Order: sequence, then C-alpha cells, then structure tokens
Amino acid sequence: MSIAPLERSAGRSPDQSTDQSTGRSAREDQAFRALDVVMDPELDEPVTDLGFVRSVDVAQTDAGVRVSVHLRLPTSFCSPNFAYLMASDAKDALTSLPWVDTVVVELDDHHDSDLINAGLAADAGYRGTFRHEAERDLDELRATFRRKAHTAAMERCLTDWLRADRDRAEADAGRVRLRDLPASDHTDALLRRREALGLSLGADDLVLVDAEGRSYAEGEVPMALRRARSTRISVDGNAHFCRGLLRTRYEGSGADQTQRSDGAEPGDHHHLIPLTVKETHR
Repeated sequence: MSIAPLERSAGRSPDQSTDQSTGRSAREDQAFRALDVVMDPELDEPVTDLGFVRSVDVAQTDAGVRVSVHLRLPTSFCSPNFAYLMASDAKDALTSLPWVDTVVVELDDHHDSDLINAGLAADAGYRGTFRHEAERDLDELRATFRRKAHTAAMERCLTDWLRADRDRAEADAGRVRLRDLPASDHTDALLRRREALGLSLGADDLVLVDAEGRSYAEGEVPMALRRARSTRISVDGNAHFCRGLLRTRYEGSGADQTQRSDGAEPGDHHHLIPLTVKETHR
C-alpha cells in the first residue's frame, strides 16, 4: 500500500475547509494534534514529532464522524509491544475527542500489522491481541519506560547544571534540588516525568533519585550519574537512528518530522545503541 505523507482520503466531509500549510482540514488538524500525547515508549517522543503518523482522515458516515489514522514505523520488525502501545494510545486519544463517533487506527507495513489491527478493531486489549505471546502486562511495560524517561530527563537537567559552572563536580550533583534548576524545557520535562512516576515535586526535593524517589549516598553519586547518562545516550541515539530509518524507508517522510531539541552530541556518537535494543521486547 502506498500512502503519501499525511494524505487524506476522498471520504473527507465536504464542509471541512483545508489549511493549505498542512493540507489538513480543521478537524483533521484537531485529530492530528490529539496524537501529540502518544509517545514512542522507547524514544520518549510524540509519534507526531517522529513522523510516525502516515495519514489522517475525518469523514462523515451514516454512523457519524469517523476518524481514520494510519501509523508507520522505521522498520517492519519494530517491537510488536511498542507498536501496539502506540496504536492503542492513538485510538484512545482520538476517541476522547467529543465530536468523534468512530475511530479506526491501523498500523501499516509491520510484520504483525494484521494481528495488531484486528485486535484494535475488536477492542481486544493487549492480552486479547497477543494471547500466549503477551509475556508482560501492558501497565508493566508502560512503567518500565516511564522510569527510563525519568532517568534520561534527570540526566539532562543535571548535565545542564554541571555545565553552567566549571567549578561544579559530578559528586555535587547529589545535592542539587529542584529549586536549583533553571526554568527550561528540560526542567519542565523532568517535572512531568516525576509526576508520571508519582514522585514529589517539592522545591526542596533532590533531583538525583531513583524511580522510587530514593537518593544516593555521596560515594554513589558519580556512578549513578554515569548510569543515567548511559540511559540518556541510548534514548538519543535510538531516536536519531529511528528517524533516519523512517526517512530511508518512506520517501518524503522527513517533512513530517519535527527537529529534536535534544540529540546525540558529537562525542557521543560512538556510544549509539543498535536498534536491536528497541526490537527485542515482546
């Protein structure tokens, strides 16, 4: 199947005007923006920024307003768990729109597309879709990647803090509190990640903590920070790799990607983690 980036089908409701800058009607744009909350669990980025939204269509049918979305991934063998998470979250996000009556979300060109799409259409849920292959609960998977996202966000904030003053050392990072962080996108991201884990957002709370909110002894701080940095580099490296693979797989898809505010630094490139890390979860 060949679908141009963010192409619309001919079934679009005729009373919807089209925005020439996006090629989408007002309601199609609403549907697209609703997908901003759908994250790739491994890359911790919205599917809308990654270019994973292949098409959006809003049509008036006898049953009411139907929203149809096609998703695409960088390879045909990306983790089925991750693929299902994104597709399921996309369906939930679109269903929450008050003017929507029916939602159809389909994953294209994946080796488990038929299985995932059938499960979504039947509202079978994760275990109902994968049955005996569903080794882990969906909530457990989400929690795993929330913890990873928090670790990466924490490292970015502490790295910013260290770089702001040459006299600061890694050992000092264990004493940094939320009130010490500047107002920034990185700080906002960390607060969101802490909230998602149920961690305190008090100004006096330490920044360098584990997923349970536990701090580190002074001698453990440098190693904890290095482990966090390894996690962040993995996330950044995989994000760049996946973006590049998507552009290679789907001509013109680069136009649908939003430039990352964070990325691998020149000195980090030899640390990039192969995509197989992303694809071994089932």
